[in-house]
Amino acid sequence: MKRGLLFTLSVWLVGATMIRATLLMPHQCPAITPGAAIAAARESASWIERAQLEDGRYVYEYNRATDSEPGGYNVVRHAGVTMSLYQFAAGGDLSVLPAADRGMDYMVEHLYRHDGWAAFQNPDDDGVQLGASALMLAGLMQRRIATGDPSFDTLSRQLARGLVALQLEDGAFLNRWDARTGAPVPGERSKYATGEAFWSLTLMHRFFPGEGWDGYALKTADYLALKRDDYEDQKFPPWADQWAAYGLGEMANWPLEDHHIVYARSLAERFGFLIRVESQRRDNWFSKALHGRQARAAGMGTWVEGLTSLHHLAATDPRMADMERKLAERVDCGAGMLAERQVSPEESARTPNPDRTRGAWFTYDITRMDDQQHALSGLLRAAPIIAHRESP
Repeated sequence: MKRGLLFTLSVWLVGATMIRATLLMPHQCPAITPGAAIAAARESASWIERAQLEDGRYVYEYNRATDSEPGGYNVVRHAGVTMSLYQFAAGGDLSVLPAADRGMDYMVEHLYRHDGWAAFQNPDDDGVQLGASALMLAGLMQRRIATGDPSFDTLSRQLARGLVALQLEDGAFLNRWDARTGAPVPGERSKYATGEAFWSLTLMHRFFPGEGWDGYALKTADYLALKRDDYEDQKFPPWADQWAAYGLGEMANWPLEDHHIVYARSLAERFGFLIRVESQRRDNWFSKALHGRQARAAGMGTWVEGLTSLHHLAATDPRMADMERKLAERVDCGAGMLAERQVSPEESARTPNPDRTRGAWFTYDITRMDDQQHALSGLLRAAPIIAHRESP
């Protein structure tokens, strides 16, 4: 009898231990201050500056195990990295403007023009991708915020018209324009580029109200909220689209409909869940076996970006007010994990190439320029939310 009881208790104890070590593993959110978040973002921006090439492009990928830089490039990510530098400048540090402007000059040198509009064209394959132009436009809008300089306003309007040339009646966007045929590539959509174009058009309305950009943006907001996940067959909706969150945050003072708020709330829950899961992961074999590897900075940075935008919406719209505190907690947690995982100056000094490791984030010894881009943007935007949480 006693043996049976002891056996049963042992089984329960082992089971409880396994559940604790797997499903109920405690989350870990490293403490972070607003100053530490900005300092980490600054280190990331410095990595991008050091990794810039003479023609304005950036080192695309670096392998610290082999101290090598594999070839290849991605123009959408070029536009995104440049945009993040302009975001940093808009945050108050104008020292990054020369590097950002060199990145912008590269895009201006490779413009495709058609019927009064413009687009950033891939110089290697003549491709015209919606995402590249959308993030180029978002970069110009961030530059406008940082400097007040209107010298790119004409180009901004041309780029915005190029986005609209790819917009469909339901508010979605086609992903590519074929320069050879002078027409869109039919049937091809992108789960990233639609959100990127959406955000850029909301920014256009900020600087050029009355020109109708809000109408195009609202059409896409309806598509994202009501149709996108069904049309694009998302297995676990909603798609964690930080660009859509950027756009919704920019629309915080617009007359949003209830379905936009329902969509924003679902995005907030998705990003919050992703941060919660990530906070359970550890950099050891046991955790990797149970929960998978830790997310790369290019992924986790987007979650923090999305949360910061939705936090702004929650702080503005009473229909989301009940989520504000929890969103701030998740922002704090995500920013803390990012800062803790960044390669410090002391760690980089022990590597063969400190310039390529300092301020970077690595996954299996690989870092890519968009790791620094998204982490920079997330940390920068997290800082004021962390400061507000710290205030009495």
